[in-house]
Amino acid sequence: MTTSTTAAARVRIVWDWNGTVRDDLGDHVAALNATLPALGGEPVSVDTYRSQHRVPIRSFYDHLLGRPISDAEWASNDAAFLAVLDQRPVKLRTGVRQVMLGLRARGIGQSLLSLAPHERLLHELRQVGIAGLMDRIDGRVGPSVSTKAPALAAHLAALGPGIDPAHVIVIGDSADDAVAARAVGAVPVLHTGGLHCPERLATDGAPLVDTLAEAVEVGLATVAARAAATL
Repeated sequence: MTTSTTAAARVRIVWDWNGTVRDDLGDHVAALNATLPALGGEPVSVDTYRSQHRVPIRSFYDHLLGRPISDAEWASNDAAFLAVLDQRPVKLRTGVRQVMLGLRARGIGQSLLSLAPHERLLHELRQVGIAGLMDRIDGRVGPSVSTKAPALAAHLAALGPGIDPAHVIVIGDSADDAVAARAVGAVPVLHTGGLHCPERLATDGAPLVDTLAEAVEVGLATVAARAAATL
């Protein structure tokens, strides 16, 4: 094994799902707009969605409506929202399957972490045939949360004691992906075509890219630069 191959084997990619690997901005806007009227709200544009989206999604509804929704409203709305999503086919971001296959050929480990419900996440990844490319897949188990940081720490711990966060690249589409990455000492790279607009992402200071192939290469270069700086 060459030195470069050995170095690559130490690196790991942690993918985000919604808005990153799954190209579903239009799906989420459609589901939101299908459910807002029942709560007294008005449909929103894609730009409004991307500039104001937040998690947990319940707080997004509160923000758009200008009032807190009740538990009963949330339960009914969440079910309706997911029902709309279920009607839309799972679509991968262009070229991501080839990127993932290329990473596997280079000996770079990959896993996927999402705040989407775990069983739903597994079903969607199996639908598009990429579940087998992941060393681990973790979705949310339990109620919605406002940040991915604790889940990312648990995800890396579950991958095993040999995982060095300094060699982990987190690729996502929200500022919270970057916050979570930094919380564990990983490298964040943010994709500009997801659920959050580039203007919001730019305030975080993480590298911004337009394609997932570029995200991987920027992440690898950052990890290499970090390693060189410690020599």
